[in-house]
Amino acid sequence: MARDVHSYVLACLVCATGKTSNRPPDGLLQPLSVPSRPWSHIALDFITALPPSQGNTVVLTVVDRFSKVAHFIPFPKLPSAKETVLTIVDHVFRLHGLPTDVVSDRVPQFVSKFWCEFCRLLGATVSLSSGFHPQSNGQTERANQDLKRVLRCLVSKNPSSWSQQLSMVEYAHNTLPVSATGLSPFECSLGYQPPIFPSLESEVTVPSVHAFVQRCHRTWTRARETLLQVGARTKAKAECHRSKPPVYVMGQKVWLSTKNIPLRSVSNKLAPKFIGPFTVTKIISPVAVGLKFPPVYRRIHPAFHVSKIKPVFHSPINPPAPVPPPRRDS
Repeated sequence: MARDVHSYVLACLVCATGKTSNRPPDGLLQPLSVPSRPWSHIALDFITALPPSQGNTVVLTVVDRFSKVAHFIPFPKLPSAKETVLTIVDHVFRLHGLPTDVVSDRVPQFVSKFWCEFCRLLGATVSLSSGFHPQSNGQTERANQDLKRVLRCLVSKNPSSWSQQLSMVEYAHNTLPVSATGLSPFECSLGYQPPIFPSLESEVTVPSVHAFVQRCHRTWTRARETLLQVGARTKAKAECHRSKPPVYVMGQKVWLSTKNIPLRSVSNKLAPKFIGPFTVTKIISPVAVGLKFPPVYRRIHPAFHVSKIKPVFHSPINPPAPVPPPRRDS
């Protein structure tokens, strides 16, 4: 009897679509691979809707995932994919060389054919975050938070002056030690710590090439070891608040959370918490899947983190009924 009740409740369509889950979100942490040198792996993101400052309203954040060096590049408006490429060539590749992997959100600039073909020709892989899961690109998200927090303090009386402060904020950001490596981004990337106030240094010593290379190698080795240790600690800490996800297979039916999907409903409070069922068409990684959507959802990218879905259960004593798809807001 208890087994039948449990099976019936699991397969209940009303419960599956109308109730939220009280369990920790699915999906154990999958840390990005740790680079072995500076600027081989970079992450990109935009800050938008800033007040106009010297004609700029947007900032492109570029972060080296190894050293944590950040570049903040202002734009008058959101650039096109081609404009983004030209800017990154001028501000990043020219100074640091070509990367082997680029992490970004699924914004139009980074999912366009132009951008993907450009990265392919460079030999760089494109790593895109899963839908409505910004944690996939956490390093630029953190850099953006730091930038906005500092600018908020510096320009509180004159918000339109943020563009004038950007260069010095970037310099300050890159001179501060980070917990991940114990080094400043500058020291981790360059092998030495530039002085914050050059006038305080009476003499600048130019090391030999051999000593400089050795120092850089020691610094990078130390940084990589620390990054691996921090990654392991972060993973262990994060998994205390997560649960191991079910093993999804292609062709399986799942429900999709409506948390980030606008639905046309009389009351948002009473709107369904999950919609579907949808079919799994691709296993992207242990914590991300691709779904097959009907045309009404054609503007939503079908890749989702497993914390946004849950499996559909079937029971012979509670057969499924057809579910009309909710209408999305235009």
